[in-house]
Order: sequence, then C-alpha cells, then structure tokens
Amino acid sequence: MDKFTTTTGVAAPLPLANIDTDKIIPARFLKTIKRTGLGVHLFDTLRYDAEGKERPDFVLNQAPYRKAEILIAHENFGCGSSREHAPWALLDFGIRCVIAPDFADIFHNNCFKNGILPVRLPRAVCDQLMEDSRLGGNSRVTVDLARQVVIRPSGEEIHFEIDPFRKHLLLNGLDDIGQTLQHVKKIDEYETKRSESQSWLPSIPVG
Repeated sequence: MDKFTTTTGVAAPLPLANIDTDKIIPARFLKTIKRTGLGVHLFDTLRYDAEGKERPDFVLNQAPYRKAEILIAHENFGCGSSREHAPWALLDFGIRCVIAPDFADIFHNNCFKNGILPVRLPRAVCDQLMEDSRLGGNSRVTVDLARQVVIRPSGEEIHFEIDPFRKHLLLNGLDDIGQTLQHVKKIDEYETKRSESQSWLPSIPVG
C-alpha cells in the first residue's frame, strides 16, 4: 500500500449527500477481484449516459478535475453495501483523499485499508472548500496528514481529527498484511519452535 503523507492538487466538488457504494461503483462491475481497472467505472451512472458517452456537466468529466486527487462531498459518503471495490475504484481513478462531514463506517474503515484518507470536516467547511474548488485549476488544496491540516488556496489551515493508529498506518503505508509482516521475525521464530516440538504439524512460512 502506498504511503500517504501529503497531497496537493485540484479538489473535485461533489455536493451530494448519501452517495452509496453502488453509486461509487455499480454492482455490474464487481466481477473482478483485482484492484486495478475500476477507475474508469467510478461514478459510472453519473459520468456516462445510457450510450456510454460522458456527461459534460459531471465534475470528473471537466478538464480541471479529471486528475483530481481530492474529492469533497456531503454527509454519509460511502453508505450502502460494504463492497471494498468502492475505495478500489476511487484509488484507481487517482483519488487519495475524500473530505466530507461524515462517512459510512464500513466504507470509512475500507479507506484506511487501501491508502485513502477520509477527512471529516463540518458541512460549512466542506461547502467553503467546494467554493474554493470551483475556481478550477488555479485553486489548489493541500492535505497534510502528519500535521492533520487541510490548507485552503488562501493559506488558511483547517485542523482535522484522526485516530492515531490509523494515522500511523497511512503514513507508513501499512495495510493488514503490512502490519503482519512487521512481526515476521517473531512469527518465524514461533513457527521454528513449533515445528521442533510438534513436527507432525505443517510449517507455515510467512516471510
């Protein structure tokens, strides 16, 4: 998993509440277990019409936001089913940070497991950031995880809260497997001792 330290760029405004995971990545695209290739289907029903053509009024189809790394939305982002494909699609598109007043719990947890930073900020602040972002390519936002601040184009710094352990995981690029591999030496030592005292059991290499 890639580390998250800071990201700076144009933020895409998506002033909608209750965006569920089926809206983020429709169920018909969940046939794969690969984490790549899903970005093209991100917000598929919002981005494309029935013929598969881009809707020019959708934010991610507009020039300043096609390469956005930050997305700003309203309440209850990521609600609905618990599909992990939702953060996979966001990440494959290039989104590393989602800013919203709140998130559905499972989606919130899945973001941290996939290297996406979900930032909770009050609705009024999200609206301010959306107004900033509508200035287009000249309006750049910085999200600094180490300092726990979102920096507006004006230079104003907005503090956000984050669980210290989850912050540590993102800063160091550690998903569940990465956390386990930090203890590979102790695991191997245990397996060696176990194989010596219980030789009839199969050995399970970790490293």
